[in-house]
Amino acid sequence: MANITDNETKLQGVNALISSMGEVQAERFIALMLADEFDYTQWQKTLWQDKTVADISQMATANLQQKNN
Repeated sequence: MANITDNETKLQGVNALISSMGEVQAERFIALMLADEFDYTQWQKTLWQDKTVADISQMATANLQQKNN
């Protein structure tokens, strides 16, 4: 992917949230993220610590199949 501007990155991120969650839940997610002192990098380190790569792959596949139905 080519380099894009910060504004384009933000727009793509918001559009991804809206596509995935809908407008109301996307707005709620953004508000929750802004309300907390949230360290995304730290959160990612612990998010899947009890899951294997196979577990995560199965969850992703199931999620994709659900969205395609």
